[in-house]
Order: sequence, then C-alpha cells, then structure tokens
Amino acid sequence: MAKIIFLVEDDPIYSEFIQKSLSKNTDYKIHPFFSAEEALKALSGLFPDVLIVDYKLPGMSGIEFYEKIKTQITDQHKVIMLSALDDGNMVLSFIQKGVRDYVIKDENVVESLEAILSGKDEDYLLFI
Repeated sequence: MAKIIFLVEDDPIYSEFIQKSLSKNTDYKIHPFFSAEEALKALSGLFPDVLIVDYKLPGMSGIEFYEKIKTQITDQHKVIMLSALDDGNMVLSFIQKGVRDYVIKDENVVESLEAILSGKDEDYLLFI
C-alpha cells in the first residue's frame, strides 16, 4: 500500500531533490508544500502517513507546525524533522516535544530518510 508523504520544504530546489530521490520508490506518493501554512490547509482533507518537515520555514516554523498537529498524530504516523543545523540542544528540544525522527540536511539526507521510511532506522546511524 502506498505511503502518503507530505514534504514541507520552502527551498524549491531542495524540495525537488528530495521528491525525485524518494519517488524512486513507487510506494511513496509525495505531496510537496512550501510552507507550514499550506500543509496545514491540506491536512483538513487528508492526513499523510509521513510528514517530512523542514525546521526553518518562513512564517510558522516546522516545530510550531508540529505543535499544531500533534494531537492528530498516532503511532501509525511518522514525523521527520529536517534541519541544516547539527545542534544537539535543538534535537533534544524536538525529542522533548515528541518528534522522534530528525535528519540533518547533509550528503546522507536521502539515505537517512529512506532508512526511517522503511523502518530500518534502528540499524542506521542517524546521529553522528
């Protein structure tokens, strides 16, 4: 069964890179959004299996977006926070708020995302 993925990333080039990379897996149906506000509107009609959310977005930040939708998230959903910053304190604050998955935008971003999406993140070193 296809996984519905909402990708919330304000950089159109980076968004397309992630989409193209993940779309190689035909089980993934990716819906791109360029702001948290845009994604929030779409959530009223469809709640995805996976949310990949950039932390630093214009307007509402990724973590503010997560806080707004947190009550709708069940164990069947995955929320993956993306960030260019490798900051242990920030990661800790995400975990304290309930975000279980965090990926740094580096050369391993696609492999990290695929590991989490396929459920193999336990075997994969996400924090270096």
